[in-house]
Amino acid sequence: MIDHERLVELDRRHLWHPFTQMQGWLDDDPLIIERGEGAYLFDTRGRRYLDGVSSLWVNVHGHRKAEIDEAVRAQLDRVAHTTLLGLSSVPAIELAERLASVAPPGLSRVFYSDSGSTAVEIAVKIAFQCWKQRGRPSKRQFLALGEAYHGDTIGSVSLGGMDLFHGIFQPLLFPVLRAPEPYCYRCPLSRRPEECEMACAREAERLIEAHAGELAAVVVEPIVQGAAGMIVQPPGWLRRVWDACRAHDVLFIADEVAVGFGRTGTLFACEQEGVVPDLLCLAKGITGGYLPLAATLATESVFEAFLGAYESDRTFFHGHTYTGNPLACAAAIASLDLLEAEKTVEQVEPAAERLAAGLAPLGDHPHVGEIRQRGLMVGIELVADRKTRAPFPRPLRMGHRAILEARRRGVILRPLSDVVVLMPPLCLSGAQIDELAAVTVASIEAATTGA
Repeated sequence: MIDHERLVELDRRHLWHPFTQMQGWLDDDPLIIERGEGAYLFDTRGRRYLDGVSSLWVNVHGHRKAEIDEAVRAQLDRVAHTTLLGLSSVPAIELAERLASVAPPGLSRVFYSDSGSTAVEIAVKIAFQCWKQRGRPSKRQFLALGEAYHGDTIGSVSLGGMDLFHGIFQPLLFPVLRAPEPYCYRCPLSRRPEECEMACAREAERLIEAHAGELAAVVVEPIVQGAAGMIVQPPGWLRRVWDACRAHDVLFIADEVAVGFGRTGTLFACEQEGVVPDLLCLAKGITGGYLPLAATLATESVFEAFLGAYESDRTFFHGHTYTGNPLACAAAIASLDLLEAEKTVEQVEPAAERLAAGLAPLGDHPHVGEIRQRGLMVGIELVADRKTRAPFPRPLRMGHRAILEARRRGVILRPLSDVVVLMPPLCLSGAQIDELAAVTVASIEAATTGA
């Protein structure tokens, strides 16, 4: 028998939760998850919730998926962990081959780590060292977007452009060139979409050309800026930025930590505009949401910059204790098998259309400024005034209110400030999509009534 009250007491006494104001947490009645089944999670009181955010954007096939469970158990019967420093392992080799075979063409080398932050940090260090070893040490700057989020290690925070998350750490960070985010609803250039001719892309192109001599790489989340509030890039924006990088000899780093593995309707988001990055960062959905694993894929051209005699010190001196963990690699291989066998990615667009139809009643809601969606990634921006686009005062925590209403109705969501995010597992049935949409609509209505 689970003692819920004891767990609440211990949680309040010992746990420090991420991205959580703990003073408020201590006053709340915490939701404690005990188990999962398919698209649902169950708490320590036996209540069931639809997992509307894939347990922070990682779950792909549902919880307790038999094929992944079995793959991890089978690997446990062999070895749980062995290092890749000076050794290799069967699952790490096999997964590297699989990733290279499904990634955009030319991404043939796989460097493992354990989180999205580290995958991006690795890409930054590779790009920097690559240019130095190509004899162009002046190419050491990076360009990222306004409102960018690439993780929480110091290098990835340097790339970040969200003051709320990153501002306090500014004295620790290296400087980064900043291009305007393609946030059409709140354009950083104060343009209107119908007349701007994609001024944000033009500014990115200008910066790339002007700084080509010192730019090591441009770092972008393709198609959707996730943590920025599900900002969906206008068609053609990504391709223009990539083309500018190619024209001016600048590396292109695609951070697909959130958007990869089918979320946007293709296995990798950059495929939608024919973009082939020099470095591709993967994490979150790579194991189907089972175990921490990340990978930074590189082209052969980038890899070759690190080859040389032992005494040349061209080695990439970077690594993690659990790099290429066999259990995580086994889970990732099983997840890739499922994506292929169950044609999961092919089902995303029909599911996305059904979800969009279910959310349609919010289209003219007085407190919904915009619904942004690509595939099964959705952001619903709540506003105090639809006509003026004025945001709610921060102390109201309107996004938080909405997700608490959803929780009461049996759905787990998580807001990004006042943007309500939906990012469910890709395995949802039609009925579950309808449930997610209906609860979201009802919850936003309940939260904003009288606002």
